[in-house]
Amino acid sequence: MRVDGMEARTRLLDAALILFAEKGYAKTSIREIAKAADVNISAISYYFSDKAGLYHAVFNDPRTNPNVDPAIFEADVADMRAVLLKLISTFTDSLKQGEIMETCMKLHFREMLEPTGLWVEEVDTVIKPSHQGFVRLLCRYLGITKADDDVHRLAISITGLAISLLISGDVIQATRPALIAKPKAIDAYASRLVDYAIAMCEDEKRRRLIAKTDTDKLTSPTAI
Repeated sequence: MRVDGMEARTRLLDAALILFAEKGYAKTSIREIAKAADVNISAISYYFSDKAGLYHAVFNDPRTNPNVDPAIFEADVADMRAVLLKLISTFTDSLKQGEIMETCMKLHFREMLEPTGLWVEEVDTVIKPSHQGFVRLLCRYLGITKADDDVHRLAISITGLAISLLISGDVIQATRPALIAKPKAIDAYASRLVDYAIAMCEDEKRRRLIAKTDTDKLTSPTAI
């Protein structure tokens, strides 16, 4: 693709992101998107086929919709900290893009309220496989063969540490803006979230050990 073509495509993605986030898919026309992007309306057909194709490209734009690679969870449990850093940084690095990421979050919230099917598709094809991979890694870390509800709770809670940072940007800006003001500060935040995640894993491991010890005492011959 020529440089000017790449620029036109990017302008369309950026303009469409803002309009779709503000007005929703149904109320946004391709004509106003083309006008906002300062390109000929035919460019939408050329790059994205139609309005639905453009919306799909905007919603899944890797610049603003980070996806976790399930392959990272195939690592050895000895590399747990490195895996957790990759997981959490996948989300926190998006904050370095500033305002465009805030607009992306608005688009996702609007998609949940006015569904077109893309959020459900993302859950099925992206989020579920990543979650399942993470659960398998946690099982290996905890030394168990089958995941129970607590393992799923742990996986969701750890992932939620990073996601909560994305959706609480306004609160952070109002209370402690320095926490996410610069890339270095965001990296420091991510590192601290990894510390919290490790602590959660260790606490779950300790809880299971205590529960097993108590069960063994109750079922031992001397306890009968």
